[in-house]
Amino acid sequence: GALSDDRRLQAVLIGFAFGAFIEGAAGFGTPVAVAAAMLTGLGFPPFYAAFICLLANTAPVAFGSLGIPVVTLANVTGLPEAALSSMTGRLCGLIAIVIPAYMVVVMSGVKRSAEVLPPIAACSLAFAGVLILVSNTVGPEVAAILAAIAALVAMVLVMKAWKPAQVFRLEGDVEVVKQHKTYTTGELVGAWVPYILLVVFVLAWRYPPIQGVLNLVSVQFDVPGLHNTIMRLPPLTPEALPYAASYNFNWLSAAGTSCFLAAFAASLVLGMSPARFVEIVKAVLTQLRMPLLTIASVLAVAYVMNYAGMTTTLGLAFAATGAVFPFFSAMLGWTGVFLTGSDTASNALFGTLQTVTANTLELNPILTASTNSATGVMGKMISLQSIAVAVAATGMASSEEGRLFRITLRHSIILAVFMGIVTMLFAYVLPQLVPMP
Repeated sequence: GALSDDRRLQAVLIGFAFGAFIEGAAGFGTPVAVAAAMLTGLGFPPFYAAFICLLANTAPVAFGSLGIPVVTLANVTGLPEAALSSMTGRLCGLIAIVIPAYMVVVMSGVKRSAEVLPPIAACSLAFAGVLILVSNTVGPEVAAILAAIAALVAMVLVMKAWKPAQVFRLEGDVEVVKQHKTYTTGELVGAWVPYILLVVFVLAWRYPPIQGVLNLVSVQFDVPGLHNTIMRLPPLTPEALPYAASYNFNWLSAAGTSCFLAAFAASLVLGMSPARFVEIVKAVLTQLRMPLLTIASVLAVAYVMNYAGMTTTLGLAFAATGAVFPFFSAMLGWTGVFLTGSDTASNALFGTLQTVTANTLELNPILTASTNSATGVMGKMISLQSIAVAVAATGMASSEEGRLFRITLRHSIILAVFMGIVTMLFAYVLPQLVPMP
């Protein structure tokens, strides 16, 4: 509220830009919970705060939790992670350009949306530009985090130098008057230290020479009783080929290791005691026990489906859609996230299906697999998990979940159809912009 009393700018700054930062670092419903609670604290009606945060949590989702959705997609499909990261970044960059303006139009209408064009444009372009740059040059791990920081900085700078002619408020919202606490430079630096170290460690881990050294201790082995015992037949492959089943335990070079070491380094810099650090690690593991179990279970199902030939069979069936499959590819990703509540889980379940169908139709599998993740983010706002989190964070009764689902559903469908059209354009009009596998 210190930067602007305009509800549109508050919604985009907190719901989109700050929410994207939380999504990039944590994911799994955290940004909706945090941002919705903050907007409610600023006087937004709880229902509206929940709705606007669900709508905002789209563009960064494919790179949430330090890029886990893209990493999972690469592991399941066998496609190059760099190519998937690049294409997903290009698709999500387009989403980032659209969503802030779409939020403002939903809140105040088309005519009044022009009143806040400068900060909205700064936010959109900064986020999209950095997201595309990082995802295409560095990788998926810190793309959303750096893009969100760029969007926050750009929007704050514009808001400090420019004010809308008319302040927009919502019907029924409450103006909250609070004394704003000031912080010292040391306190601000201390608050940012964990995130700065996180970015430094992840970027260092992605550096090829360092990756090469770290991979020296990786353990790789063939799965007994499965490796090369299953044959892949035409039309999936040009000729009968054995299906490899090898496991690579890259415990030191994995991005998760860099995140843990960044957290440990931050605890040392901030003077945290070892006992307190262990206590926090235990609390985090307790909090993540169900998401970890869910992701592990979904990945297990995905691998069983792959080696049992189920995804291949479904892929060949989807090939019957022919030339319009790129559009249905987007709808499949959207449905996957709606059903599972997770872009990561949707990629694990349908990534191979997208690849098989694309290969059968002689389309670029990088496009369809990336579309599964990028369009899947539009299903996040209507997943039961996300809606339950938003309702709980704003203190509403659980009976409001149905009403929240109904109001977000139409926006989810509109945005998913938009991404389906974008995918068709990349497939047939701009195929040169899609990386090759």
